[in-house]
Amino acid sequence: MIKTLIFDLGGVLIDWNPDYVFRELIPDEAKRKYFFENICTHDWNLEQDAGRSLWEATDLLVKQFPEWEAEIVAYYGRWHDMLGEPDFGTLDLLKKAIDHPDYQVLALTNWAAETWDWVLKIERFQFLHWFDGVVVSGQEKVRKPYPEIYQILLNRFGIQPESAVFTDDNFANVVAAKKHGIHGIHFQSSSQLQQELTNLGVFL
Repeated sequence: MIKTLIFDLGGVLIDWNPDYVFRELIPDEAKRKYFFENICTHDWNLEQDAGRSLWEATDLLVKQFPEWEAEIVAYYGRWHDMLGEPDFGTLDLLKKAIDHPDYQVLALTNWAAETWDWVLKIERFQFLHWFDGVVVSGQEKVRKPYPEIYQILLNRFGIQPESAVFTDDNFANVVAAKKHGIHGIHFQSSSQLQQELTNLGVFL
């Protein structure tokens, strides 16, 4: 029987996309692609999710690529503008889960510690305060899909893995959760999530 529902945030409940800023800053699509593949890369961003400070990350790249300083500084300087709207379908499921007496509702997110502090203050994301608990990679200094962060979650909230289900839009993170015995759902849409939860006996 499922007793704990665990949500990823970005891509599941929150729309986050650097293109919201960089389509304006770097209008040329080829140059923008080069920037994300060679300057502010996915792997670089993940280091902030794993605990590196935004200042250190920015300074590192500015020293390496001074000709891109304005764009590098904008990555976190305009981070708020990279946030879109909540996924209202998933948000509705979250509301139902929070109101349901049978479920503990948690979040497990890859998120830089400093930007996590920022997002908690944004009005349209006040639902982030609803969870019974949140594990933030930047605060723990370890990120998904490394096994340590799943163990932190299980230990901190006294979770029996077989009684929990974890939803994430990143398939590798779902696979890692399953290795701990946690039921996993690879998020595609709120309707798909609801159906898969129903299949596991979670009725919201």
